[in-house]
Amino acid sequence: MKLGIVIGSVRKERVSDRVAKWVAKEAQNLPDTEVVMIDLLDYPMPFFDEAVSPQYNPKRETDPTAKKFIDVIGSLDALVIVTPEYNRSYSSVLKNALDYLDFQLQKKPVQLVAHGSTGGAQAISHLRAVLPGLAAVTNPTAVMITDRVGNIIDEEGELGEEIKANPYGPQSTLKAALADLKWYSDALASARK
Repeated sequence: MKLGIVIGSVRKERVSDRVAKWVAKEAQNLPDTEVVMIDLLDYPMPFFDEAVSPQYNPKRETDPTAKKFIDVIGSLDALVIVTPEYNRSYSSVLKNALDYLDFQLQKKPVQLVAHGSTGGAQAISHLRAVLPGLAAVTNPTAVMITDRVGNIIDEEGELGEEIKANPYGPQSTLKAALADLKWYSDALASARK
């Protein structure tokens, strides 16, 4: 499985990158899995302004940076989206990036990982409404971090030992969610053939 992990924030002093590194460390334990980090800082796309919706425009002329992002997403078997919750939704930079996609996530699984005062629950809810429009399949289990990320995950993506040892904590939830994502990825890849 070629697994992409999108860092869905570009703001200064963000912590979504810490969460993404933590996810990547656990994902590397999955069998037959290659992990690709996708930092939206590396894809400074203009606001989506194409005249026709991407799914209905066979003659698209896409911004070169957006095209690079589209191609990376298209090369994946599965995706993890790591997002903060801003004003009870996910980030605008993530929405803009998703708006550039057409069929790159069709019949592919997406794992949602969010953080915020309510664990990013509303960001996850909004993403669950948007991703079917891209024909993606969202994993029923989401990973939600209610603790302050800066207090529990260091800059290298290491979760504090006490929290990691909690059998009901985020490490256990992440491990189970990624195992499900791998299952969905394998099943959907087989079905797409």
